[in-house]
Amino acid sequence: MIPVSFLVSLVAMLGSLYFSEIAGLIPCKLCWYQRILMYPLPLIIVIGAIKNDPYLKYYTRCFSAIGIIIAGYHYLIQLSVVKSTSCGFGTVSCDQVHVEYFNFLTIPLMSLIAFILIFISSFIKDKVKS
Repeated sequence: MIPVSFLVSLVAMLGSLYFSEIAGLIPCKLCWYQRILMYPLPLIIVIGAIKNDPYLKYYTRCFSAIGIIIAGYHYLIQLSVVKSTSCGFGTVSCDQVHVEYFNFLTIPLMSLIAFILIFISSFIKDKVKS
């Protein structure tokens, strides 16, 4: 659980920093919420692993479950399945697609996949121990 969750969350965090700081993309409000949930995960996972915290799986599940909901909602907005309302602060709309790989892989979908992988990996250690 720990290596997979850590690597996925670290790559997701560094990827979002690349898109905003190097590529110059301005994150929308929903992107900020996803960052708020993703950025602490590498640190939480490392500290939890060092301290052998039995509740680490619950922390990662909580952060990733909320992240799945927000990223899924954001992706549905981009697909025009859900009608987008004003994102609030900033000039960037949540329904804009800034990056699209392979004609389907957008930033919210990458975030959704990362949160799903982290959520699923939080159950792996439990299955091995029992």
